[in-house]
Amino acid sequence: MNVVPMIVHFHSLPGLNETFSMDSTALRANFLLQGLFSPGELRLVATDLDRAAVGAACPTTQAPLLLESSPEFRSAYFCERRELGVLNLGGNGSVTVDGVVFPLAPRECLYVGRGAREVGFTSEADESPAAFYLVSYPAHAAHPTRKADADTTNIVQLGSAAEANERTLYQYIHEGGIQSCQLVMGYTELAEGSVWNTMPPHTHLRRTELYCYFDVPEGHAVLHMMGEPDNTRPLWVADRQVVLSPAWSIHCGAGTASYRFVWAMGGENQRFDDMDRVAIPKLR
Repeated sequence: MNVVPMIVHFHSLPGLNETFSMDSTALRANFLLQGLFSPGELRLVATDLDRAAVGAACPTTQAPLLLESSPEFRSAYFCERRELGVLNLGGNGSVTVDGVVFPLAPRECLYVGRGAREVGFTSEADESPAAFYLVSYPAHAAHPTRKADADTTNIVQLGSAAEANERTLYQYIHEGGIQSCQLVMGYTELAEGSVWNTMPPHTHLRRTELYCYFDVPEGHAVLHMMGEPDNTRPLWVADRQVVLSPAWSIHCGAGTASYRFVWAMGGENQRFDDMDRVAIPKLR
């Protein structure tokens, strides 16, 4: 069997004080991950942001992609001490976990628990390949590998058309759904005519967050805002790019066209409402 080796990169984030003097180029180099979704490859970035690892597997029908360990993780296999969330942003595909096949249609999610030894990814068709977005955090206990379904997915309606932030949240890995150690994961879909996500914004010092914007039309972008509430910083983000959001940073954005984004969190707790909201007039 021809298996393509995965590509791993370690990324260390700067501190808050270092960020003050950064221009747009430096901000993008440190907080924006580009090029994760590469056809026929599994690319993974290991970070020092709560030890999160984030990446993408884009298999072809010719060769499966395997999630393996590497020197950055000092483990016999990737999930030896980690849990993993997988969300498919592309066409139909499958994730195989220790011999069990889990088909994933577009925007379906799979949780892989600590202790899973072999995790592989395949696409159903090359003309519409799967694109698996991967988020992993350290895990202190083992929870069952489980695919999101109607019993585990919580759907939340937020915002309003009048404020241009009407949106639907699909909570997959969360307190009342798929159980995990610290990973919380799902995605948000903006209603037609709405542009703002997570507005009003917030911070949560007990958790860090990763934003993966997807289904952003060609030629369009999302203006993602980060930084402290009184010192916000802009990042222009394209389709399938990922923003690393430290605990001290707000995270909100507005698109030039319709879009979706995957949110994933790890840290001290899994309380979705554990956040410090920022009043819009206080933003600077």
